[in-house]
Amino acid sequence: MKIDSYDLEECKLLIKEGSHSFYAASKLLPKYVRDPAIVLYAFCRIADDVVDKETKIKNPAQDLKKRLNQVYSGQPRNSSTDRAFAALVKSYDLPKQLPLALIEGLKWDQDGRRFRNLSELYSYCARVASSVGVMMCILMNVRDEDALARACDLGIAMQLTNIARDIGEDARNNRIYIPTEWMDQSNISIEDFLENPENFPEVSSFVKQLLNRADYFYKRAGAGYFSLPKECRPGIFSAGKIYSKIGKHIAASNYDSINNRAYTTTFEKFLMLISSIGNSALTTVMPVPSTIHASAIPEVDFLVSSVKQPKESKKSFKERSSKFINLLFDLEQKDRALAGI
Repeated sequence: MKIDSYDLEECKLLIKEGSHSFYAASKLLPKYVRDPAIVLYAFCRIADDVVDKETKIKNPAQDLKKRLNQVYSGQPRNSSTDRAFAALVKSYDLPKQLPLALIEGLKWDQDGRRFRNLSELYSYCARVASSVGVMMCILMNVRDEDALARACDLGIAMQLTNIARDIGEDARNNRIYIPTEWMDQSNISIEDFLENPENFPEVSSFVKQLLNRADYFYKRAGAGYFSLPKECRPGIFSAGKIYSKIGKHIAASNYDSINNRAYTTTFEKFLMLISSIGNSALTTVMPVPSTIHASAIPEVDFLVSSVKQPKESKKSFKERSSKFINLLFDLEQKDRALAGI
């Protein structure tokens, strides 16, 4: 089912104005992926705005579910994003569990849910970010479970970067994504922090921990680029690099996300887009890292399993044995994260 040209242009306009990093990275995607990806991100942007901004809708998340049901029934609402997304869903046989997971994560935002530990935070990241990564894989006609797991890793890394960057802004909006057990262990009152985040510079240590975890997932995600179509690698590679650069800016400000909000400049984005072309080209000659076969973390298993896998032959001994190598990699990265390296 072809996406209507008018609806596509409306989606492009929405993304160009509301998601600068993705719009920049999308320039490196081939047209057959770029156009449906823009439709996907436009729908995600609309969903986020419906929940996050003041509207006359009494129950935004419930309304989004009804809206999604209309999309999957082939009778979308009369808007460009809904019509275009309905065409995308039909063309790519997109599992409904994926956008539903996104809506569930947005509902958690609406409810002001707090997360006790990293596992609960990963569950949130899985819904609001990894779900989109899996949908992007499907748009690239990639459904291999190893590739999907790495896409989930990238989503978690990027969302943890977002959380680390926005701690001050979120607090001023009465939201907190720092694991509450971290706050308890440091004897920091959550309510006092939300009232005056500027009075708690020690929170910078939590920012550092979040970025350490993000780096761990960026490294796990790196092997996933090898599973993507060659022409898609520069665009996805650049998206990851742009976000990881935000983390480096946060670190350069002594992890102060309360008084500063890190961002990448237009020039930096340009440089990373150019370098991504060269770096992605290396994936055509380098051996595939064994970490491509790392098991998906439990919090994203439901996303990976929702995608129908293509029929394939049994894994070779080399592929199976790489699981052990990956375990060693995981242990090393966890040790480095704990040591603050």
